[in-house]
Amino acid sequence: MRETIRFLKAGQIIELESVGPTETVLDYLRLRARQTGTKEGCGEGDCGACTVALGRLIDGKLVYQPVNSCIQLLAMIDGAELVTVEDLAQDGKLHPVQQSLAELNGSQCGFCTPGFVMSLFTLYHAKGQARSRKAVTEWIAGNLCRCTGYRPIVDAALQTCFDQADDSFSWRANETRDRLRELADSRDVFIGDGDRFIASPASIDGLAALYAQHPDATLVAGATDVGLWITKHLRDLPKVIWLGRIEGLNRVEETPSGVLVGATATYQAAEAAMARVSPDLGELWRRIGSKQVRASGTVGGNIANGSPIGDTPPALIALGTTLEIQKRGGSRTLDLEDFFIAYGKQDRAAGEFVTGLFVPRPAPNQIFRCYKISKRFDQDISSVMGAFLFTVVDGTITEARIAYGGMAGTPARAKGAETALIGARLDNPATWGAGMKALVSDYTPLSDMRASAEYRMETARALLAKALMESSGTSAETLRLRMPVVEAAE
Repeated sequence: MRETIRFLKAGQIIELESVGPTETVLDYLRLRARQTGTKEGCGEGDCGACTVALGRLIDGKLVYQPVNSCIQLLAMIDGAELVTVEDLAQDGKLHPVQQSLAELNGSQCGFCTPGFVMSLFTLYHAKGQARSRKAVTEWIAGNLCRCTGYRPIVDAALQTCFDQADDSFSWRANETRDRLRELADSRDVFIGDGDRFIASPASIDGLAALYAQHPDATLVAGATDVGLWITKHLRDLPKVIWLGRIEGLNRVEETPSGVLVGATATYQAAEAAMARVSPDLGELWRRIGSKQVRASGTVGGNIANGSPIGDTPPALIALGTTLEIQKRGGSRTLDLEDFFIAYGKQDRAAGEFVTGLFVPRPAPNQIFRCYKISKRFDQDISSVMGAFLFTVVDGTITEARIAYGGMAGTPARAKGAETALIGARLDNPATWGAGMKALVSDYTPLSDMRASAEYRMETARALLAKALMESSGTSAETLRLRMPVVEAAE
């Protein structure tokens, strides 16, 4: 058992004994270390002002990823290198990213600038990125600026971030890799006592034993949701178990039949494999949060928190994903759709935890589509999320799996619409209307700040029509002429 967390900063190993269960990296930096270059903005991982970089060994390679320090728990950087804006300049000389931003007038008030610098620092060290404006804007989608405007920031990135890295971090990369290997160990971490603690087991068995003893503890993977409980809901979480050190729980394994995704695999780690399951799934993945969110947030966490508007569950349900759940003494599997019982309630007994999921690949005669509707393209929660899997034989739908998020208290299938579409022909839009009409009976959506019930229902029907139209190759004009029931349905 280890009673400290350890991380690397500015070439030195930092070891901390006193770490609170809800203490964030941002609080540590500003309140304890008195390094105030990292700013506190929104406090919920949306604005990027608090962005720092974490260096970790991934498949033996040193990789720097941006994270939101406002919602990243301090204990979660155990074993990593923490890089902040104070660490970049060397011997009075600005880092290339900083120099480029200064030369191209990429800063006005300067509050957001440290976050941009750190996001661009991780782009500077990213491998295999093609120089393009689109690549830059996708990379900094999680960083907001309300003074400068983005053009000079993007120009600075284009000037600097796509050449071979040539800074103090690249010069001492071998030494950093050695120090990170030195920090890696297989000991469980436990800081605190039986009433208040932050713990980090190193094995599944260690987690099962600890969670059986403390079933009231909060399990944390990426903290992109739990972090907001702390910063926005002001909840006190006396017992926190971080899952990020458990060996093998972050696996992503591709097989001919599908993809096995461990519960702590991040969105970023799973993105390429999901895109190979379906291009639509890859596009969905790209629109989950920001680079910072996808580097920390996990697929398992998105499922385990049971949100009715989580991005991934509808798509995974439509594909027929199965879930693996374990506790001390055994494990079980169930269909993902059966995991969600009611709003805020999942099929998970005391001491049980999600260990992974299996995502099947569509068969050659199956067509998969999924769509996310939100007020902002990037970094926004879904108003409606729709996913569709059609099994087609000789142009006829023989089976349909349709799932929506945002339409009910849980992600749920549209069983009536699925049944109504059996026998529909993709080359005859007039046969699709029954499925559209059935959606009215499948869901009773609520109105909230994101969308009205009427908007959600109309959008759900439109998304089903879109999926069928794309699957058939039917044009929008043909659909309008041959399927008036879409407009007439109550």
